[in-house]
Amino acid sequence: MGQAWGFSGFGGSEVQEFFERPDPAPGRGEVLIRVDVAGVNPLDHLLRAGLVPGLDGGRPFPRVLGMEAAGTVLALGEDVEGLEVGDAVFGFALTGGGTYAETTVLSAANTARIPAGLSATVAATLPVAGTTAVDALDQLGLPAGATILVNGVGGGVGLAVARLAAARGLRVLGTGSAAKREQAEAAGVRFVDYTAEDVVTTVRSLVPAGIDGIVDLVGGASLRTVAPLAREPRTVISVGDQSVAELGGRFVERRLDRANLERSAQLALDGVLAPVITAVHPLSDAPAALATVERGHAAGKVVIKVT
Repeated sequence: MGQAWGFSGFGGSEVQEFFERPDPAPGRGEVLIRVDVAGVNPLDHLLRAGLVPGLDGGRPFPRVLGMEAAGTVLALGEDVEGLEVGDAVFGFALTGGGTYAETTVLSAANTARIPAGLSATVAATLPVAGTTAVDALDQLGLPAGATILVNGVGGGVGLAVARLAAARGLRVLGTGSAAKREQAEAAGVRFVDYTAEDVVTTVRSLVPAGIDGIVDLVGGASLRTVAPLAREPRTVISVGDQSVAELGGRFVERRLDRANLERSAQLALDGVLAPVITAVHPLSDAPAALATVERGHAAGKVVIKVT
């Protein structure tokens, strides 16, 4: 039996609980891992709230929270290729297994070996933030010298987008609250504090000809505020709000396969996708870890150290 933290039904923090469970058995195309580190993401509380039914895996309650992890392979399901028992790996729990637990199952097709020189803590931050940054910027395809606006730059994904954009020679502007300024500016961002200045007025004064591309991590009214700053509507990419299509923009096209994980890991080794990890919690403190992310107070990446 091992400890896990999850939720007993859809809802808010009141449905969260710790519970004991046997090690899950890996199914076809899955690997069982001992979790060393789990990443914490906004998607986690959206799944708990029942807002992303396509990703909940349909498993019975209680369900384990978490979508990304790094750990060691303990067992292989049928038809798993390229991974072996004992491998240090990182990847996605896309079949509803959850990662805030001592053991879990990952989809083998969405799992990669951790390369030598990369820590499990860093690897656990890459499946969501790292690959999202790569996907969004690849989709935009902006040339060096172009200007990009990261709407919501202060979180784990936003900082990853900013660092990768700067490494590609882009001029990076980013919006966020005052608490996010220091980390964003350290990543080379021209920071715009939406709590202290008018975002549209400030950005237009900095880039009168218009922004070459926008990566939106906020959605809703904030997306609608910044979208007109783009020179062309199709250069607005949203990571979390599919209604961006109504504005002429596009939703991010995600690539969750092993090749993209390996690419993100190499970028991390090269220092390009070096995550800003602002908090490391033990599993016993998982409620506080998720609460920080859910409130939007995480200036960087939050992780849970399980073992």
